[in-house]
Amino acid sequence: MNGELLIVLEHLEREKGIQREVLIRAIESSLLSASKKRLGKADNISITIDEKTAEIKVFEHLDVVDKITDDTKEITLADARQIDPHAKIGTTIQKEITPDNFGRIAAQTAKQVIIQKIREAEKEIVFDEFKDRIGDIVNGIIRRNEHGNYTVDLGRTEGILPIKEQCQTDSYATGYRMRFYVLDVRNTNKGPAVLLSRTHPGLVQKLFELEVPEISEGTVIVKSVAREPGYRAKISVESKLEKVDSVGACVGLRGERVKNIVRELNGEKIDIIKYSNNISTYVENALSPAKIDSIRLNEKKKSMEIIVPSDQFSLAIGKKGQNARLTSKLIGWKVDIKRKEDADKDRSENYVLDSIQGLPESVKEELSNQGYYSISMLESIDLETIMSIKGVGEKTAPKFLTLIQEFVKKEKSKTKLDTIIAEKSKELQI
Repeated sequence: MNGELLIVLEHLEREKGIQREVLIRAIESSLLSASKKRLGKADNISITIDEKTAEIKVFEHLDVVDKITDDTKEITLADARQIDPHAKIGTTIQKEITPDNFGRIAAQTAKQVIIQKIREAEKEIVFDEFKDRIGDIVNGIIRRNEHGNYTVDLGRTEGILPIKEQCQTDSYATGYRMRFYVLDVRNTNKGPAVLLSRTHPGLVQKLFELEVPEISEGTVIVKSVAREPGYRAKISVESKLEKVDSVGACVGLRGERVKNIVRELNGEKIDIIKYSNNISTYVENALSPAKIDSIRLNEKKKSMEIIVPSDQFSLAIGKKGQNARLTSKLIGWKVDIKRKEDADKDRSENYVLDSIQGLPESVKEELSNQGYYSISMLESIDLETIMSIKGVGEKTAPKFLTLIQEFVKKEKSKTKLDTIIAEKSKELQI
């Protein structure tokens, strides 16, 4: 039996990658349960398995006493010294009680428990392997469809591709190999549950890291990724070295690098954007090739109004607004794109800054650039915004804010009065 067990231990350690020590501890635990049933012993039984020979021994732990009150847990000093010459009253000794043929009988009794322990150890190894790969990409083969969710063969385990993480333009045919983004790894009763995604923006970033050596080396850095899975994605990159063209590195010679990624994503179009710390330059790069007339920023609200010529409007917003949405996601600002004539008309109809007496022209111009030129916009202005304007100090800022607030209050009262008069006139006409 010892030889057979040793062969099994060596095989499992080699083929399954489970450490021999883990297996021995599992077997000892299962045999302990089996031995208690066979021997009728209490909690003073222990099992040891020699790691080199796989020899199994059963011991009972006995307290050395003058007078025995429980012969299942105690032993006299005279008997104890026959086992251990150095035994003393108050100490505990081990007495071997391994029954004949116990190894085979106990192993058969504990077979199912041992198998279960081995399975648990295997699951733990797989979980430890994949938990460190969250946010990474893995290769897998589509195996089956279960209620809309696809099971993916990842080699040592299976992954799940939920419906909401499936890209509409992908084909998930059985046996088809593709790459997946590891969204999460959970330890369940059935083993590790590896949740996969084909829609996460991280999939695009990881594909670029694999395809572009400059990114994996750290010369080129991916700053942001925005994506509408299956249709279009935008990725912004920055070079740490002046001599390295970040966009060119990602495109590759004759576009081969980006083509490989597009092929993996089944034709999803990818715009590679050069990152800039200047938000205006950054958004111009993101909307290219559309030409921009002007940009009005509201840094506090992280929003911007982008004015484009009429012939550039469709190009700027993209099909069904896709380009504008992706640009907004990419830069992290709210983006409002307007035709120049529409913006000029809106500005002329709503521009009220000129009517505020006592407010310097430089302050009016800066507030206008930030988008504060209508009553509704001026309502939300605060002291911090006024003080952020160049040339405005702590003493003058409260004064300017008061001028604006009084003007807004007066205009709203006037509007309310005009509304009441209009309603009364309408009633009189009736």
